[in-house]
Amino acid sequence: MTVTWELRDRIAVIIIANPPVNALGKAVRERLATLVHDLDADTSIDAVVLAGAGKLFVGGADITEFDGPVEAPLPELIAAIEGSAKPWVAAIHGVALGGGLELALGCRFRVAAPGATLGLPEVNLGLIPGAGGTQRLPRLIGTETAVAVAVEKLTLDTFRAMKVGLVDRVIDGPLVDGAVSFAKEALARPLPPPASARNAAAVDWDAADARIRKAAKGLSAPPAALAALRHGIEHGFAAGIALERETFLRLRASEESAALRHLFFAERAAPRPADLRQVSPKPIAKVGVVGGGTMGSGIAAALRGAGLAVTLSERDEDALARGMATLSGIFDAAVKRGLVSVAETTERFAGVDGKVGLESLRDCDLVIEAVFEDLAVKQDVFAELGRICRPDAILATNTSYIDPREIARSLQNPGRFLGLHFFSPAQVMKLLEIIPTPDTTPETLATAFDLARRLGKVPVRSGICDGFIGNRILRRYRGEAEILVRQGLSVAAIDSAMRAFGFAMGPFEVQDLSGLDISFMQREAARARGEEVAIQPGDLLVRAGRKGQKTGGGWYDYVAGDRTPRPSDTAAKIIAPLVQGQGDLAADKIAERLVGAMAAEGEAILAEGIAASPADIDLVEVHGYGFPRSKGGPMFLTARKASST
Repeated sequence: MTVTWELRDRIAVIIIANPPVNALGKAVRERLATLVHDLDADTSIDAVVLAGAGKLFVGGADITEFDGPVEAPLPELIAAIEGSAKPWVAAIHGVALGGGLELALGCRFRVAAPGATLGLPEVNLGLIPGAGGTQRLPRLIGTETAVAVAVEKLTLDTFRAMKVGLVDRVIDGPLVDGAVSFAKEALARPLPPPASARNAAAVDWDAADARIRKAAKGLSAPPAALAALRHGIEHGFAAGIALERETFLRLRASEESAALRHLFFAERAAPRPADLRQVSPKPIAKVGVVGGGTMGSGIAAALRGAGLAVTLSERDEDALARGMATLSGIFDAAVKRGLVSVAETTERFAGVDGKVGLESLRDCDLVIEAVFEDLAVKQDVFAELGRICRPDAILATNTSYIDPREIARSLQNPGRFLGLHFFSPAQVMKLLEIIPTPDTTPETLATAFDLARRLGKVPVRSGICDGFIGNRILRRYRGEAEILVRQGLSVAAIDSAMRAFGFAMGPFEVQDLSGLDISFMQREAARARGEEVAIQPGDLLVRAGRKGQKTGGGWYDYVAGDRTPRPSDTAAKIIAPLVQGQGDLAADKIAERLVGAMAAEGEAILAEGIAASPADIDLVEVHGYGFPRSKGGPMFLTARKASST
């Protein structure tokens, strides 16, 4: 860490150099506090320009300090800068986020280079701005926009920041030189009041609170940030600062924030595994997708969203027409949701070349197979791809259960092959399990991680086992839920408990949605191989024709055109031979039991080397299976509980 300064024609220029993001760690804060005092006392200085080294201004506070005691508090530093006898000018480039933006808010002026991003994303970490962000921002840019930034995670680019009054000048050309010139001009005019001395108007607080609570889905930080902002406007800056700081420190010590910070660090590390950082990925411009079903079409849509050219291959004209229609529907749905414009959708769809057969894939850089989950079918596809595709083309299977080594058994140059397990809908879900075989080269693996980055996915490397990381844990989770059913608990009580825990749906609701026959067929296949697989309650339902929503009944009953699950006496009678007793378990104990089963399977996965770390398992569960983000994942949650007992 270095914080240096130099004098330029009576303007002190301070540069923060604390790579990689110029975080405001304790040493940086202490050095800046010393400079505020020293530069104020220096009669050769008229103003101060504050800038960041490298590619950005300041990326925020040092989050690694949040589990320790508070030292050299940032609010005191910012208050000192704001109260300085010499006006400070923040020269912003790259990003000014969180504490970085709060630092800039304490300066009398802000100038920015084109392309900068300014925001207060603390709510993503279960926090609120803790150094004046909820108080100074509305007094500078108006309350409505400040609520959007500090509470609803809106980021501002340079020109929008200029428009709302957050930035005083856009600097084209060398930023520090422009900031120094701006400071000289500003000294020739009466100085504007600091942010803390300005006023801010009220908004419809009740409407804002209702909107924010609905979007927060139970998270604590967003409504708390709004409350702090409102308190300062209604009771004055000092009262607002006091509530903001008290709230920040309280949330910083919460389990929710600890969980969200855990995921933040895991997500930040996921795209760049340590063993691949020196390995260059292959360039990928054109991708082939084999199979135009729900998964293949979703993968094609995700690839087009990243600007990659796509060839979608199907076995015949009818299947191709269905695949292209599915893809068109995906794009149309994105337009209806306001995610893309009609022009963008037209361009994306035009970038998909639909073809019958595999011959059209010979010039692709990467081919992803997404056909039916059948080993023989997949083996035939890769035997043909091995003959058709360039020797340097990467080949990937989207299998969710089958051993990739078996799929590529006859493939020449197996170093270019691996598994890429997308999650449905592939154009939406963030998780991408990357499954190398023992033959997969580091270059191929690095290319897969780079593809995940381009697609905006969260990549997790998995070893080879039945179901890999996610589906293996899912099987254990569902199995434990069925054990509870066997013990006499109702499926409705179990589902209700898991919704209360934070899942969007309970395990039996999810099975009805996806279809009970999927796992049933896997168990039947294992039985056909001679494996001893006990009869499950779900097996009885499928054999009775109850496969879930698609048949009008599974664990629950459904009315045509209505997906609302209704408790089913019919299902209860079908599974009754396997139910013993009348179980009674509190909702929190049900959740504890099921999450404990997930964590236990996670421990086995770690012991076998299938996953590299507990954090990887948590990423899989949060981004692929709906584990509540505020709980951090089954491994994190279980470890925290164990450490507190």
